[in-house]
Amino acid sequence: MIRVCTVVGARPQFIKAAVVSRAFREAPDRYAESIIHTGQHYDHGMSDVFFSELDIPKPDHNLGVGGGSHGQNTGRMLEKVEEVLVAERPDFVLLYGDTNSTLAGVLAAVKLHIPVAHVEAGLRSYNRRMPEEINRVLTDHASSLLFTPTDLATRNLAGEGISAGKVLQVGDVMYDAALFYAGLAERNSGSLARFGLAPKGYALATIHRPENTDDPMRLRGIFTGLEAAPMPVLLPLHPRTRKQIAAFDIAVPASVTIVDPVGYLDMVMLERNAALILTDSGGVQKEAYFHGVPCITMRDETEWVELVDAGVNIIVGADPDRIRAALARSITTVVPEGQLYGDGTAGTKIRDALQP
Repeated sequence: MIRVCTVVGARPQFIKAAVVSRAFREAPDRYAESIIHTGQHYDHGMSDVFFSELDIPKPDHNLGVGGGSHGQNTGRMLEKVEEVLVAERPDFVLLYGDTNSTLAGVLAAVKLHIPVAHVEAGLRSYNRRMPEEINRVLTDHASSLLFTPTDLATRNLAGEGISAGKVLQVGDVMYDAALFYAGLAERNSGSLARFGLAPKGYALATIHRPENTDDPMRLRGIFTGLEAAPMPVLLPLHPRTRKQIAAFDIAVPASVTIVDPVGYLDMVMLERNAALILTDSGGVQKEAYFHGVPCITMRDETEWVELVDAGVNIIVGADPDRIRAALARSITTVVPEGQLYGDGTAGTKIRDALQP
């Protein structure tokens, strides 16, 4: 029996973990998983609802860490994750993405000499001002197994001198999730009716990165650009961003409707039926592609450069003129069929690679 401790703490990690956790449960005679939830996203709308919707087992350990600075959160997570790992002594610690929970998990594990497997390894934005970039680089270089989603991610690791024997290109677990949950969302989500939306009659937006939400000029520039949208814009808003809009006294265009964060199935439904998506989220960029929807990325760079190269994602930063131009262009963009992110079996490939 191979014992795995999975460390998660934020919405994108819950979605990714759902895929691999399901694969573990399909082989209960070979794998036993214990889930550690750091509490990085600690309110019901950003955490609990995803466990219930995605059919992830309730966390075995809920550490309740959240609400502090990067240093405070990472330090407290490290201390508490270490306590769990000392007690459980798993064969592997499984980590996802690039959050502070990821960094705390890798530091706790390697200091206890427990092998670390990193899902979504090899991504690079080459912007060291992003906390996520530091987290992903450090995690990659400390991990024993690195599961990459794309050719470029694999090449990035090779370029940094990481042994090819540690790297396995499996595809993207988010694509697995998109395939699995699309039908469930169609059957169970009433989000279009709830918000009075017609299929392909609206744009969907998300804004949450500190580089945008903590800078009044950037946040104001985004909303100025959104005013040019040729259709209504639905904006499910992170609680922190809502506070910043009020604090900076930013005018929200009449065409933009702000709503509370939505559950994962509702988000899938909204993404699948949007005419276009505007976001600063890494995961939403890919989800737009999975659902055949053109994307505008309100960042200065992206780790998903293959989407830009394919012409289905436009990088605009927070410049209102660039947002306006991208809106005019994206509304006629056709997302080609085909997949850049594997064949939808990343979860089982990851599971099967976790061997002593």
